[in-house]
Amino acid sequence: MTMYRPNMSEIKPTDPAATNAGEEKDWTASKACSDSLKTEKLKPPKPQNAVTIAVSSRTLFNMDEERKIYEEEGVEKYMAYMNQQEHENEPLMPGVAFPLVKALMTVNSRLRQLYPDSEELFDIVLMTNNHAQVGVRLINSINHYDLTIERFCMTGGKSPIGYLKAYMTNLYLSKDGEKVTEAIEEGIAAATMFASGDVENQLSDTQLKVAFDGDAVLFSDESEIIAKQRGLDKFFEHEQEFENIPLKKGPLKCFLEALGKLQRKFYAKNERMTCPIRTYLVTARSAASSGARVLKTLRSWGLEIDEALFLAGAPKGPLLQMIRPHIFFDDQMFHIEGAKKLGTIAAHVPYGIGQKYHKGELIEQPVKDKK
Repeated sequence: MTMYRPNMSEIKPTDPAATNAGEEKDWTASKACSDSLKTEKLKPPKPQNAVTIAVSSRTLFNMDEERKIYEEEGVEKYMAYMNQQEHENEPLMPGVAFPLVKALMTVNSRLRQLYPDSEELFDIVLMTNNHAQVGVRLINSINHYDLTIERFCMTGGKSPIGYLKAYMTNLYLSKDGEKVTEAIEEGIAAATMFASGDVENQLSDTQLKVAFDGDAVLFSDESEIIAKQRGLDKFFEHEQEFENIPLKKGPLKCFLEALGKLQRKFYAKNERMTCPIRTYLVTARSAASSGARVLKTLRSWGLEIDEALFLAGAPKGPLLQMIRPHIFFDDQMFHIEGAKKLGTIAAHVPYGIGQKYHKGELIEQPVKDKK
């Protein structure tokens, strides 16, 4: 089972005294230099203040054609193709994360209207293991769609995971499941993105909608282990017995916290009902049998969820089709596949005991002791 080591609280300290004085001085000097240059473009916020979303180039843009060249003809042919001038000015098509990024920018626009000088914004970082030589087409594509993405990380064939902490990442999104697993093992919220069909026109262009599964996503998999290994009856007994004991945090709890921080900025301006961020809990738990512990856990964390949907084992796909989230996080591929079939942008969180099961059946047999 993948071990998750949460450490995001160490990455973005809320206490200014926790910030290294030398780094603070360097940032202040760098920002002063940047501020002296006149521009109408929105400048990147200070990383300690921002909610940083790192997206891979293959999630932001549809690079299937380019990927095919890479896999079939090799890296040199791929780089030659990307470097050709007739291609570098040809915008890449939007990818699975494109609607999400547009929604993040919409929230930023609303925040700027209410707080002109605030740096508590979403900051999007483009992560790619491409070589820097092919970056021109990525830059041109970003400018073509008028996306506010100023921070890039191009690692020349190496994994970008080692840079995520330096960029103070709150969430990493990729189409590469191995990199996502690597990020989660480093204590960084991460998910592998999937899509089904063209869903951009079906999504809200005024409100960011984020849907979460509960166990092994917002919460640890401690209760799910009981359900998988001992059955639902023992699970229900356990949850009722420990109803007042908060669940431990899961890999995406810190991202819900970050969303909540920005939501409260709208609430402070009496804009709760028109807040451009809406969060959903979509869980297979039963409300009466095991829902109280979930809600009490969120309350103990000081977190709110806008809508809580307890499905008692029913399929999640139809509900998600009604919600139409920009992204839905779940730890089990069975639910991801069901969401995809109905057009939901789904993101797999490879964490916990659920990775050993599919449709309730064990798919990873324990290794037998050798004699």
